[in-house]
Amino acid sequence: MSLTPCGFTRTPEKGLARLHWAGGGWAVEGQPPDVPALRSLRGLEVEWPEAKVPLDGLLSLAAAGIPLTADHAPPWAPGDLAALLTDRAWLGHAPDGTSRCLADLRREEHSVRLRRLAHPGGRPEVSIVMATKRPALVGAALAQMERQRDVSAEVLLGLHGVAFDQVREAVRSCSLPVRWVEAAASVPFGEVLNRAAALAGGDHLAKWDDDDWYGPRHLADLAMARSYAGADVVGTTAEFFYLRPLKATIRRTTFASGASYPSEVWSDHVAGGTIMVAREKFREIGGFPGLPRAVDLEFLKAAQKAGARIYRTHGLGYVLRRGLSDDHTWQLPLAHFVKVAANQWRGFRPSLLMEAA
Repeated sequence: MSLTPCGFTRTPEKGLARLHWAGGGWAVEGQPPDVPALRSLRGLEVEWPEAKVPLDGLLSLAAAGIPLTADHAPPWAPGDLAALLTDRAWLGHAPDGTSRCLADLRREEHSVRLRRLAHPGGRPEVSIVMATKRPALVGAALAQMERQRDVSAEVLLGLHGVAFDQVREAVRSCSLPVRWVEAAASVPFGEVLNRAAALAGGDHLAKWDDDDWYGPRHLADLAMARSYAGADVVGTTAEFFYLRPLKATIRRTTFASGASYPSEVWSDHVAGGTIMVAREKFREIGGFPGLPRAVDLEFLKAAQKAGARIYRTHGLGYVLRRGLSDDHTWQLPLAHFVKVAANQWRGFRPSLLMEAA
C-alpha cells in the first residue's frame, strides 16, 4: 500500500530523529520506519551512506508527509530531491508547542514540497467553474488561473447578471480556453454554476471563487490529493483569510469551539472555493443545488448522501478574502475571524506556498 500524508500532525511533540541506511534499507534509530510513530516527530535528519543506495524508502517517507532534511546531499542524489533536503530554512524557527508557532507552518510547507516530489502525476484535465456578479474581478481571477502549473485547464464562466461585453477584454487577454454562459441576476447562484459546468470537457471540475487568492500549485495539489487519497471530492482547509477592512491576514487552525481544524483528513467539510470533483461523480451527485446561497455546504451534504468520500488537504495555497459580511454568501462578522485566529499579521501575508510577490 502506498503511503500518503493522511494523518499529518501539525504540531509535533518531539524533535528530529535520524534516518540512516542500515543493512539493505532505510532505518530510524536502527528500526524500519513506522510512519504512525513518526508523526510525532518534527522530522528526520538524513544521514547518507558512502555508496549509492535505492531511494524508494526515503521517497515513501516524503510521500507520507514526513519532513526530511540533510546538511548535504551526495552527488548521486537527484537534483530536485537534493535541493529540497538541503533547504533548511524551515528549521530557522524554534517550535514552542502551540498552534501559533511559525515553526509548524514552515514545517508543513516543507512537507508539502516533498509530497509534490514524491507523488508525481500527469497533467490532469481540469475544468475551472466560476460564477461571478463582479466583472471587475474577472481579470485578476483569470490571471491566477493562468498561473496554475502541472494541469491542463479550461475556464467556464457563469456571468451572473453580467453581460459578456463587461468582461470581453479580460477573456481575450487570457491564454486559457474560456467559455461562458450569461444568466439573469434572478437565476439562483447554484444554477448559474451548473449552466457553466455543463460546458465542461475536463476530467475534473474545480470550483473557483472570484474574490479569493490561489497559489500556482492549487489545482495540481488538489488533483494529487484526490489521487493519493482515492477521494471522490477533495478540497482544502479554509485556513488563511485576508480581512480587507482591517488590512490584515489571519490564520486559523481550530474551529470557534476550540476543536482542531486539521488538514489531510477525511471530512464532511472543505473550503467551498476549493471543491474539486471528478466530472462523472459531479453528475452522479446531481450537480450544485440550485440555491441562491449555501451552495457549497449543500453540495457537500448531497455528496455524502450519494456515498461520495470527501478528503480535506492542506490550505496553504489558498487565501479567502473577507470584507463586510453582506459582501459574501458565507455571512460571518469580521470579529469571528479575529476570534479564531491562531496568527495575525498586518497586510497580505499568505503561506510561502502561494509564491506571492
